[in-house]
Amino acid sequence: MGIIQAMSKSLPFAAALLLAWLAGCTTTGQGAQSPPSVATPTGLPAVVERYLTPALDGAELDSLATWPTPDGATWLIASAKRSHELLVFDADTGHRLRTVGGKGEAPGAFNRPNGVFVHGDLLLVSERDNHRVQVLALPDFAPALLFGTPELRSPYGLWAHETAPDTLEVYVTDSFMEGPDFRRVPPFDQLDRRVRRYRLDGDAHEGLRVTALGSFGDTRERTALRIVESIAGDPASGRLLIADEDMRHEATLREYTFDGQPTGRALPGGTFLLEPEGIALWACTADSGYWIVADQVSPLTVFRLFDRQSLAPAGAFTGTTVDGTDGIALHPSPTRAFPGGALFAVHADRAIGAFDLRDIVATLQLDPACVQ
Repeated sequence: MGIIQAMSKSLPFAAALLLAWLAGCTTTGQGAQSPPSVATPTGLPAVVERYLTPALDGAELDSLATWPTPDGATWLIASAKRSHELLVFDADTGHRLRTVGGKGEAPGAFNRPNGVFVHGDLLLVSERDNHRVQVLALPDFAPALLFGTPELRSPYGLWAHETAPDTLEVYVTDSFMEGPDFRRVPPFDQLDRRVRRYRLDGDAHEGLRVTALGSFGDTRERTALRIVESIAGDPASGRLLIADEDMRHEATLREYTFDGQPTGRALPGGTFLLEPEGIALWACTADSGYWIVADQVSPLTVFRLFDRQSLAPAGAFTGTTVDGTDGIALHPSPTRAFPGGALFAVHADRAIGAFDLRDIVATLQLDPACVQ
């Protein structure tokens, strides 16, 4: 979906491929072709995956979330865009437990589900082609609420935080496009609708209520949000990080306040070799930790870490297999198999790899408080 402005001098062939791909794209649209793969940089440390789930061809896995069950297990929930389902795995083993949904418009059915987010016993799912967000009650995946229509056009990522007891503020990225192939970025004056805000009140048992709080997005040419999907926030500092995947301009993360104001901070151009896909906050203490972002490189995804406060680079690693990652989920709490927590990452749209956070801390020599 794009090109970077500055390509490493160590990748001349990859840069040439990207420039050739650009020749078939317009300056205002995504183009009709996908970008070529860029070789994983050499010299990065590798962290061995603790497991890789069996391949699920045809599912097209995208986003991930975790949920601790009442009996002490941990579920790993994945959206499957092509099969219009949610897939549920045992997070400790990767064993597939169940499938939820199927294509449709009724509550409990999906049409190209994308983002997933868990808060308490609520699971939020954004559906690109149903133009809505669906709220399900765990553990039964019982439909509790539908919202977002008619204003959502192409919802992708979502993130939420609790602002008061039984009250969530929900952010949904809306990456609607234009043109006959829906690949052209809209005019700048429409990009103030790149993120939609909602307030969600109540609980699944007594009823949920939703209030639309408007939308936001910078409309200035230099700093506009062009192609958006991944979003994550830090309640301790009141900041959102939003990934802009438009590599023809600048693939980066941009910082916003919780009320939708751009701060002007962003990661430098050239930070990512391909698209930034998946963002997770690894909170190690009350105010320290790291942001983890997947750089969607082949043949191995590069996982980049940035300081929680300054956004300074804090290290990078690859797995030994995980490639072309879309979504990631960080589970910092101990589980049966991961006493220090785990990082889960989609592999090539068809499987999920699991990393032990203790292995990441040891490999990158990170703050030991992150796994205690």
